[in-house]
Amino acid sequence: MSSSVTDAAVSGSRAPTLLVFLLGWLAWLLLAGTLTMEEVVAGALVSLLVTLLSGRHLAVYTGVIFTPGAIVHLFAFLAVFLRALVHANIDMARRVLSPALPIRPAVVEVETQLQSALGKLLLTNAITLTPGTLSIDVEDNRIKVHWVDCPPGLDLHGKTRAIVSGFERHLTGFLK
Repeated sequence: MSSSVTDAAVSGSRAPTLLVFLLGWLAWLLLAGTLTMEEVVAGALVSLLVTLLSGRHLAVYTGVIFTPGAIVHLFAFLAVFLRALVHANIDMARRVLSPALPIRPAVVEVETQLQSALGKLLLTNAITLTPGTLSIDVEDNRIKVHWVDCPPGLDLHGKTRAIVSGFERHLTGFLK
């Protein structure tokens, strides 16, 4: 069998199945804390069973890109997310501890360039998990976001677009 046929088969329907199996097995081994033969085999069997039972639900992973550069983008996305998470937590802590700080809620709508369901899911979750923002609706390529504080005169669309583009830039590196 030629390598292009094999690559096409792996990047098609088998890739999500293999990804879920490997991630489940890795999680098992990390939680077990040992690499004894019994743990390795038990982890493989449990991961295989979970993968087989969730087979038809794995379609959400078809948007994952399998390249070495994708791993770099995944870690970059996690770094951008963690930075935004820390910044938003500090801001919300200031607002809680200093009730005099104003809270001016607003709902903004932003368009995403992401096409895959997994990409939109990760983006909306990243927005929601950063305190002070909440993704309230996703329709096609538009996401409605609730902000806790939007100062007067702020370019809401531009600011929201800047936040989303920071996440999207790296999400598109490992998702279609």
